[in-house]
Amino acid sequence: MTRMTVSLTGSQLAALKRKIETREARIGIVGMGYVGLPLALLFSGERFRVTGFDIAPDKVKALNAGGSYIVRILPAAIQQAQQAGFRATADYAEIAQMDAVVICVPTPLDEHHEPDLSYVVGTVKSIAPHIHEGQLIVLESTTYPGTTEEVVVPLLEAGNPLGLKVARSLDESGIHVVFSPEREDPGNDTVARPDIPKVVGGCGPAAAELASAMYGSIFRRIVPVSSPAVAEMSKLLENIYRCVNIALVNELKQLCMRMGIDIHEVIDAAKTKPFGFQAFYPGPGLGGHCIPIDPFYLSWKAREFDLRTRFIELAGEINMAMPYFVLENLAAGLNERRKSIKGAKILVLGLAYKRDIDDLRESPSLTIIELLRERGAIVAYNDPYFPTVGRGRHYDLNMTSAPLDNLAQYDAAIIVTDHSSYDYKAIVERSQLVVDTRNATKGIDSAKIVRC
Repeated sequence: MTRMTVSLTGSQLAALKRKIETREARIGIVGMGYVGLPLALLFSGERFRVTGFDIAPDKVKALNAGGSYIVRILPAAIQQAQQAGFRATADYAEIAQMDAVVICVPTPLDEHHEPDLSYVVGTVKSIAPHIHEGQLIVLESTTYPGTTEEVVVPLLEAGNPLGLKVARSLDESGIHVVFSPEREDPGNDTVARPDIPKVVGGCGPAAAELASAMYGSIFRRIVPVSSPAVAEMSKLLENIYRCVNIALVNELKQLCMRMGIDIHEVIDAAKTKPFGFQAFYPGPGLGGHCIPIDPFYLSWKAREFDLRTRFIELAGEINMAMPYFVLENLAAGLNERRKSIKGAKILVLGLAYKRDIDDLRESPSLTIIELLRERGAIVAYNDPYFPTVGRGRHYDLNMTSAPLDNLAQYDAAIIVTDHSSYDYKAIVERSQLVVDTRNATKGIDSAKIVRC
């Protein structure tokens, strides 16, 4: 009996690997956002037949019409993928037709700054009734160590009507489950996506082998690790490393301002050292889908092990406080002009969480606008990537991007996102007061500028 199981499992494994190598494997990607859609295009570019799953009807409709809702992804890329068989659907029953399923859904924080796995849980519950034996299921969503084994696996095993279990050894049949963290960096064109090494942690050797084969078709280097938990922790380490170092320069920026020292000049000097130093830059706070969130995921999980991650928590607190620091400097600049924030007309330049992208997630601009409104300011914004902005998970703005043809009407303009399309010299010349949180006005000498 054991020998027959080994033979059957081995043949299934070999068959799926062959389907991957010959590009016959069908790949389903759940979540057509900033992570899932680029991944779908990578697989389509290697001639895989890809199905994109999303619960948002407008996204499904746009993709099937050959359109794109992400600025950096051109409609032509969608149309080219369609020629390789790409299509989108909201019907999870089609999971049954997939050889591999990759989950790329959000993992935000809730209102108490604790992990919100509702998207992951909802997705796994939706696909579980449709999974089949030998199928590869990968979670890419950033999360705390233990999520794959403690949340995803039990839901898959309990939710499928066939009674399938996760195959943890080469002599077991069942489903193959993997965690492989996404490494998307929107707006970064310095590293080609296929050159970004792909970390893979499987629930067993067969799962790791299959995932390595699948990802090896689109990434030049695969980094296998011993378990999903190691892969999950590696992703948190990458982003917490950035969070901690950004918090360091944010704190040093505040000290340097009191000492009359330019923190950016300090960083430029320090980064000439050819070893032992990596440059990080201060700003108005952190945004994006990982760096502002990951410290709280790990600190929450650490409490289960009776450990308080004080260093990591402090970094998160420093970065979260930066929008308040911006307002302090705005208030000081207005006070010099015998004005207050209450009743002042303020223009926020840039809504995106970083330069030249159309991504609002966790953007410090949202917090700054909220704080300004609470203090009685009349707030407008300008962002070339957001003609309008409505209501989101943690914001309710309902605003339209204001033109830049009459900057003098505002008591102050705050540069929160340093989009490359802005003419900063003209902005300074035409504004009454400019609060620069990004060093965008470097080289411009004007008493109108408050750098913070």
